[in-house]
Formats: sequence, C-alpha cells, structure tokens
Amino acid sequence: MVIRPGETFSFWQLVGRCTPAKGYRVGLTINNGRAESGVGGGLCQFTNLLHWMVLHSELTIVEHHHHGELDLFPDFNRQIPFGTGTSIVYNYLDYRVRNDTDQSFQFLVHTTEEHLCGELRAERPSSSKFHIREEDAYFQEAGSQVYRHNRIIRLTRDKRTGNIIDSKEILENYALVNYDRALITSDIRPDERAAVES
Repeated sequence: MVIRPGETFSFWQLVGRCTPAKGYRVGLTINNGRAESGVGGGLCQFTNLLHWMVLHSELTIVEHHHHGELDLFPDFNRQIPFGTGTSIVYNYLDYRVRNDTDQSFQFLVHTTEEHLCGELRAERPSSSKFHIREEDAYFQEAGSQVYRHNRIIRLTRDKRTGNIIDSKEILENYALVNYDRALITSDIRPDERAAVES
C-alpha cells in the first residue's frame, strides 16, 4: 500500500466491511466498555501495527481512537508501551493517516505462524529518529477495582546531532484492569479516596 504526497490512507476504505463470506472469523471485540466477540474481532492488532510504524515516521495521523478505557491483557512479553494501540469499528471509528511530506511511503505487511510483521518504507531516509516511551506509569486501586495509568511521549531526535528537537505527549491512559490483579507484577497504589476520607 503506497501513500503518495497529499494522499490520506483510510483503513476501512482499504479493508471494507468484515464478513464471514470474506473469510473473517469471530474474535475479541470491545463493545460499550466490555470485552465481547464478533466477526473480525482482533483486527485492531493490524491497525496497532500500522500505528506503531506511523508513530516512527513523518506521516500525520488524522484519525485515531484507542482502547483507553480497558486494560485487557497483563504485561506478559509486552514489547511496546501500554496504550499505544488503536480501536476501529467499521464505518464509525477509522484509522486514517495523511502524507504531508514530499515523498511516498509504503506499508508492507506479512504474517508468520505466530506474528504479524510490518515495514514502513520511504523514498529517502529521514533526518529525524522517533522514540516512543511511557512516563508516569502506575496501577492504582479505586474501590474494589484497579486502574492503570500512563502517559505516552514521542521524542524526535536529529539523527546527525542526536539532540532532541521535539517532545510531545501523544495521550494519557487511565484504564480499568480487566484481568486478575494477581497477574499485575508492579506495585498497586492504594485508593487515594480512602486516604482523603480517613
């Protein structure tokens, strides 16, 4: 998939409606703040990969939604910071990216037995390097529930000097943990409301 200068890539325009006739199967979805199942469920992992590549480029994100209200999986073998994913719903929540540069970019994706793999190519090397990191990360009790908090920061470095030329907070997450708290390997902060009331 090539995105030329001035073009906007739309995930749903490319993929269309997910139906069993097209080969889509039932998988995990999020509906009204709850984990459920539906045809094409899990497809957000594809847009997660595209989004991760775009965050490391000069492409401009024009529409992005994320699963900010739920933390569905514990951090077993987590490779990227929590909260950098995407949420997509056909004909409602899209993932769109615009090319405001003077060169074309190309998404290349393939699968292995276990992984979805991707590559973002450009006509010329960038003069900048991008780093995505998490800050202010913690788990916190709120009544009988546990929430996860973090901030996602994107740093832009000049490749020639190594200097940081831009630092931007992409988003802040505060998500309900949706798995057994025994699987949380970090400390859990006490409920702040309980401390204020006592």
